[in-house]
Amino acid sequence: MAGHLFVGMLGPLLLALGAPVTLLLRTLPVRRARQVSRLLRSRIAGFYIHPVTAAMLNIGGLWMLYTTGLFAAMHHHLWLHILVHAQVFAAGYLFTVSMLAIDPLSRRFSYTYRTIVFILALAGHGILSKFLYAYPPHGVPVEEARAGAMLMYYGGDAVDLAIIVLLFRGWYLSANRARQQFRRESTLGCLCKKHS
Repeated sequence: MAGHLFVGMLGPLLLALGAPVTLLLRTLPVRRARQVSRLLRSRIAGFYIHPVTAAMLNIGGLWMLYTTGLFAAMHHHLWLHILVHAQVFAAGYLFTVSMLAIDPLSRRFSYTYRTIVFILALAGHGILSKFLYAYPPHGVPVEEARAGAMLMYYGGDAVDLAIIVLLFRGWYLSANRARQQFRRESTLGCLCKKHS
């Protein structure tokens, strides 16, 4: 479960905070940067970065991993183990990026919309950890499964708290910029009326 926290939650959060797409666009030659920008604006990229899609891939993938035979099977096949961890990381990254919107995205969703999706994803994650506490995956000792479920619940909450703080900070700064813009436009409008 510690692997799930590091690979699927903390790692994606730290990578998203590093803004790798912005860094990539700044370091590439202009022609290549335009190609990457076109790819980021494509329908397929928009589909995967959509908050609902990213949440379904992230939380739905975890439900599939821990409530089916996939968890047991990945311990017997190295290729499946690598594939599952790659999916957990990619889904966690897409979800984090769709919530925080630090890098350029094909479409930025409102803070209200992202917050609602995030709350639903939190609920899905919390319910899964409680489900695993009550019904451990096949082949996992009960005490080990319960310790893992508790780590998933409380450790996941710690990472989610960081995302909440960053999401609401962005919302606050965005609202503050909008207020300042409104004041400037109001002041400019008043000055124009006085001079006419």
